[in-house]
Amino acid sequence: MSTNNDASKPAEAAESSAVQQTNGEGAVEQKGDEVANGHADNIFQITVKLPHAPYEHAITISTSEQVQDLRQAIIETPQLFQYSCFHLELDGQRINDYVELSEVPGLKPDAVLNLVEDPYTEKEARMHVIRVRELVGAAGDRTDALHGILAGLSLHDTVGQEESGKGEESTEQTPLSSYDFKAGGSVKTLQAPTQEPAPKTIKAISVSPWNPPPYHLRSKGHLLYLLLTTNENEQHHITATVAGFYVNKSSNAKFDPSPRQAPKAHSAHSLLTLLEELSPSFSQAFQSYLEHTQKRDPLTFFQLSNAIPANPWLVPAPNSTHTTHQPDLARTQESYLISGVENTETLRDWNEEFQSTREMPKEAVQDRVFRERLTSKLFADYNDAATRGAMLVARGEIAPLNPTEARDAQIFVYNNIFYSFGADGVGTFGTEGGDEAARVAVGKDVFGVRAVNNLDIPNLFTSGTVVVDYLGKRIVGQSIVPGIFKQRDPGEHQIDYGAVEGKEIVADDKSFIPLFEQMSKALRVKKHPVWDKDNVRHELEGSVETKGLIGTDGRRYALDLYRLTPVDVSWIEEHWSEPSEDGKEKEEGKDYPHRMATLRPELVESFGRLKLREYVKKELEKKGEAKKEKEEENSKKTEGESDEVAKEEAEAAEQDRVDISGFSYALNPDVFCGQHPQTEEDKAEWTKDEAEVRAACSHLLFEVMPRLIQELKDGDVGFPMDGQSLSLLLHKRGINIRYLGELAELSDKEDPRLQALRRLVIQEMIARGFKHFANSKLRNVSAPFAAPCAAHLLNCLLGGEVNAKPVAESDAELKSLYPENDFSFEKLTPEDVKKEIIAQVALRYRFELDEAWIEPGKQLQMLREVALKLGLQLENKEYVFTKQSAANGPSNAATTTNGNSTSGKKKKGKTASPARDASPAPQIVQTFHADDILNIVPIVKEASPKSLLAEEALEAGRMSVAQDQKELGQELLLESLTLHEQIYGVLHPEVARVYHTLSNLLFNLDDKAAALELAHKAVIVSERTLGIDHTDTVLAYLNLALFEHATGNGNTALVYVRHALELWKIVYGVDHPDSITTLNNAAVMLQTLKNFPESKVWFEASLSICEEVSGKNSINTATLLFQTAQSLALVKDMPGAVKRMRESFIIFKEVLGVEDRNTKEAEQWLEQLTTSAVTQAKQSQALASGRLRRLQLGNRGALRPQAAVGQTTNETTTANRPRSGTNRVDQRSIEELMKYIDGESPKKTPKKRTPTANPKRRTQKASS
Repeated sequence: MSTNNDASKPAEAAESSAVQQTNGEGAVEQKGDEVANGHADNIFQITVKLPHAPYEHAITISTSEQVQDLRQAIIETPQLFQYSCFHLELDGQRINDYVELSEVPGLKPDAVLNLVEDPYTEKEARMHVIRVRELVGAAGDRTDALHGILAGLSLHDTVGQEESGKGEESTEQTPLSSYDFKAGGSVKTLQAPTQEPAPKTIKAISVSPWNPPPYHLRSKGHLLYLLLTTNENEQHHITATVAGFYVNKSSNAKFDPSPRQAPKAHSAHSLLTLLEELSPSFSQAFQSYLEHTQKRDPLTFFQLSNAIPANPWLVPAPNSTHTTHQPDLARTQESYLISGVENTETLRDWNEEFQSTREMPKEAVQDRVFRERLTSKLFADYNDAATRGAMLVARGEIAPLNPTEARDAQIFVYNNIFYSFGADGVGTFGTEGGDEAARVAVGKDVFGVRAVNNLDIPNLFTSGTVVVDYLGKRIVGQSIVPGIFKQRDPGEHQIDYGAVEGKEIVADDKSFIPLFEQMSKALRVKKHPVWDKDNVRHELEGSVETKGLIGTDGRRYALDLYRLTPVDVSWIEEHWSEPSEDGKEKEEGKDYPHRMATLRPELVESFGRLKLREYVKKELEKKGEAKKEKEEENSKKTEGESDEVAKEEAEAAEQDRVDISGFSYALNPDVFCGQHPQTEEDKAEWTKDEAEVRAACSHLLFEVMPRLIQELKDGDVGFPMDGQSLSLLLHKRGINIRYLGELAELSDKEDPRLQALRRLVIQEMIARGFKHFANSKLRNVSAPFAAPCAAHLLNCLLGGEVNAKPVAESDAELKSLYPENDFSFEKLTPEDVKKEIIAQVALRYRFELDEAWIEPGKQLQMLREVALKLGLQLENKEYVFTKQSAANGPSNAATTTNGNSTSGKKKKGKTASPARDASPAPQIVQTFHADDILNIVPIVKEASPKSLLAEEALEAGRMSVAQDQKELGQELLLESLTLHEQIYGVLHPEVARVYHTLSNLLFNLDDKAAALELAHKAVIVSERTLGIDHTDTVLAYLNLALFEHATGNGNTALVYVRHALELWKIVYGVDHPDSITTLNNAAVMLQTLKNFPESKVWFEASLSICEEVSGKNSINTATLLFQTAQSLALVKDMPGAVKRMRESFIIFKEVLGVEDRNTKEAEQWLEQLTTSAVTQAKQSQALASGRLRRLQLGNRGALRPQAAVGQTTNETTTANRPRSGTNRVDQRSIEELMKYIDGESPKKTPKKRTPTANPKRRTQKASS
């Protein structure tokens, strides 16, 4: 495999650079093992001879590719679009399509291959029609049940389009000129600008009403009949035969599929060629259609095949140009075209596919790539199919297998996937908390399955598992394990290992021991005894809840993986009471809804690291006093927790050769779960196990949480922006979401950063409380009432100020059809909902909201959180949350209008759209109407494993770069990129992350062009797979801006900065603690563009947030004061500059002392500025001003990458170390600056500086 594996594919990174790398022999040598596998790469050119013009085509291939890849490259080449049914020949011999190119005999550089057209089969003909429809843009819009409106949208190509028109003429106007620091977020940021429609190549093409061919013609080779309407409005009936396509004599009334006579006879092997012959305007229209699609980056519109696309939560109105619904007869015929008359081609035996992929060889690197690529695709297909089925189950479209049971106990099978509800239908979790416990257990089960999938233990299998939350219901989809429904003989258990039917019987089939042993070792699960109802002792490798089943296919399956870690005993003891026999109420404060509160695997790991440190420390103490100093140094070192810890331990262990083979650490997951040890020995061991688990719990409470709070306070960790990034940060540290209340308490301090954290945590608790309450209401209404129910609940949550008594807009006529529905949601008022949420938050997070509620001005953020959690897609318009904004436009909410509000203000002067009169037009002023909720999409949890191979290559590349082996590092990084793209496909969240990481690393290796290209891709892939306003997307835009700036595209960089800041306002609101860095970067960029007045405004904005967040006397503030003083000097505001510089000097002196370099530098500047202010005389002292910026002063300064949420700033800056040097932003000596200030500007900058205009701009800015 090479870095240039897919040279012919459009999605490959800069081809030339990759080819050079591959030919840089030295680097390749060191990757010995891969070369040893016989995959040293050959890349060369071959020629393909064609049956039609242009008669030949040259293609570059790599011998490590499959023949399939070469075929793909051929059919994706514009001149060769017409070929889809063909084979290749070399020297008269047919080439097998399913081998690797290196296995083709006689294939060498400059070989000539012949492309030979094959006869069509019915399936090939159908595929050809689908392909041609896609190619010529004849396929209309799809209404896909799974993917929501504009799923996988990307704004990347349209960001700043409005700016670019006006940006060129005036140097004074920059993309940041009109930015308002204090205004709230505008939903227009999330709206794609309208695109001109693609040119139409044909009117329509569909399967003809005469299809399928009758028997006597089928035997003559007729496959399909098609109906074509050209742009000239002519209708043609076309026959598809084994030899190709021709125009036949049929009409709409008469059937005659024989060819027409000359001069109207037209036939061709490819439908595309036939279209060109039939329609005079087709060739030109097709050309302009291709040009139209090429304007956009192909990544922005390729279909996602390996990941579920992100659904935007705000989407254009139904009558906007983005979502026009086109007539297209063939849309209804697509499932026939794709899967044939019998529709059997799409039914797959998922379980067999999963397990046989698992059993594929993984010795050679090539085998691993193939296996992981297949695994990734298979999981993607399964998740897609399982989610579709789950939606049908939730809507009641599928008949249950056991219709006589209660609804929660019903099970379904659809498309070879087994579905059940995430509720306690049969009472399995009676003592653990019933439905609540079942809901949590299935969620944990998915993560357990993923953990086991990632371990990839040979011969241990799992079933494909997906959990879908949709319309308030939680549905589990599993691939069917053969034998799971089999009735066993009397005396045989349903399960072969673990608990059977509750915990009364325990099975322990010996064949599972070696498999579960590997699993438990990796997951830190201790081997331990359990007892059945007769007190018989069974030694188990895993938890008693984890079950093993021998399928009828002879494979061993691990099931019910929700209990891989011990319960969080401190939480349970404090907040849970066992259900009493006589059904008494639970006591006050001990009413947590379920007993499934377990510790997170990340916590188990971090506690393990702590135990290892203690072990090493003890061993070192045993080694004697000689190394005492070293030991102290070590323990100091290991106190700070971070990912480096493991490395440090490794080094410490190396130095002192501590033998850690004696160290073992595992926790018993069954303690505190009703087991009764019998013998004294067991009791003692059990007590020890209990103590370990208690220690882990207190490690969480007294170590992990306070440390996180401290790191967020000190700004050592990227600050979370929204609920998603907050959850991710907590989970990374091993903190469960149930501790949100505890975190809110811990962060209730004076510190402004902690106050910001507390506000975010409270917002998250309210959103989650609302989610639980909303789901309980949505669960009991049918699909047609989901939108009215959601809109009414949102009105109660967010629209109470506009209308204290919102009215639910259910259709009264429909209600009578659903007598079993629960319409109690209609009676709810904002007070009721608030009361319910306060109760939910108290119940789940042990936090009293009291006065704390949704902050004024943060309603949009709350709406976003709730919409993402419930899968709502709302119409994109400015919603009114306050009396005042409702008064601004009296008509605004009274009509059920839509269309995009163009004014940044509220919706004035909209015209009602007659198209939507179906719903009763409400004349009530309220924030949300049922018509605003355009769609509800499923929220999916799935268990696809990561690619170990791609991760290993990435890690190896990082290590090499860290050890200064730049060439090898770069080679490995590009290798890892190729692997990621090959295994996951390009459009996948993992690939977005790797693009982001690699763009940073390559930028530091000074490969700026490649870094910039990857940064663009990172943005597009993040937008399409994570969301256009996901926190990773915001960071990807900020990164992209830095690289654009560094490559000299100052204005483009500012466009991206602005977009990121506008997104930030929607995601978080104004003044995010980490935005100081971004504002500062923007100011530095403006300074580089010589726009000094504006840069001054940005420095001051950055300074004001910094003073709020870090305090007036912090080094960060001093650094910013220093920069602000320089910017004031540049706009000749001498008194202001002196004042700021003096403040900076005073802080440096107090905090760092008189001798510090920064203090001295500030002092010199202060003298110069003072002198200059007094005399405006020329001074010269060559002291570079940029020095200050290069010091690691809390890492503020030159352009810095934004710390990813939860990443320590240390990690970010070590990954990006050379950055400060690459930006000679202010390496001006004081002398130059003074010269400029005194009016001697250097000659190089014509027409940039019109001092007369600047003060005016500045005053406008100030007044605005």
